[in-house]
Amino acid sequence: MSAPAIRTDRLEKWFGTTPAVAGVSLSVGRGEIFGFLGPNGAGKSTTIKMLLGLIAPSGGGGAVLDAPIGDRATRARIGFLPEHFRFHDCLTGREFLRFHGRLYGLKGSGLEMRIDRLLARVDLVDAAERPLRGYSKGMLQRAGLAQALLNDPDLVFLDEPTSGLDPLGRLLVRDIMAELREAGTTVFLNSHLLGEVEATCDRVAFVKQGGIVHEMALGAGHEQLEVVVRTDSGCTTTRVASEAAIPDLVRCLVARGVAVYAVEPRRRSLEDWFLDVMGDDQRPG
Repeated sequence: MSAPAIRTDRLEKWFGTTPAVAGVSLSVGRGEIFGFLGPNGAGKSTTIKMLLGLIAPSGGGGAVLDAPIGDRATRARIGFLPEHFRFHDCLTGREFLRFHGRLYGLKGSGLEMRIDRLLARVDLVDAAERPLRGYSKGMLQRAGLAQALLNDPDLVFLDEPTSGLDPLGRLLVRDIMAELREAGTTVFLNSHLLGEVEATCDRVAFVKQGGIVHEMALGAGHEQLEVVVRTDSGCTTTRVASEAAIPDLVRCLVARGVAVYAVEPRRRSLEDWFLDVMGDDQRPG
């Protein structure tokens, strides 16, 4: 079995006396789309910056692509789309990608072929020779995604990649992430759009106050059903592992003399899980 793409052990980051990340331990497999979820200020972006080697941990450690966190050579195998990016808006889309490609050490016809391929993939061919200052927010987001993929990375960090995108743009990003998974590339996704995460990720971790409070696989525990049962004494809600368990539930109630008038199964959404995990003490970000 290959080593995980990301592994951390009690990773910490303090700013003065304030803990931003408090002992994060996680493992992200190769070729996995992993969602990192939590409210604003939970420590998600700080964790990503430590994994990228942009800031040093205050404690703990880990490995990224089999190298210690912060290893410079490993960064050449990583792509990154930050949430708040600032591009040189005097450059055209093609010039922007060429500039970032050269930072990776790419050049010549190989680089130009990658640029052409990525411009087509993010639907920016017709805007390739226009300055970035004339791009819409969605176009800039797609240009940023293209630069994150220029080096054919083994691991990609996407921090709010669908921010500013319309439904077609979000579908494009979702399809690209699926293609990356198919190619064996690991995607570490931070997003507030839980519907996008639910449709894309293999597994998620919930972060609260700098620590991971719950992890789950989507398509496994996520498939658990809530069942609303209306009886002669009122309504009650219970959870079952699958639809196959509902007839047994009803038979059990009837055998105990309960009059069952209606049974309504409801799949728990990722938003339901998020609200449960975060708890009632969480304030809007």
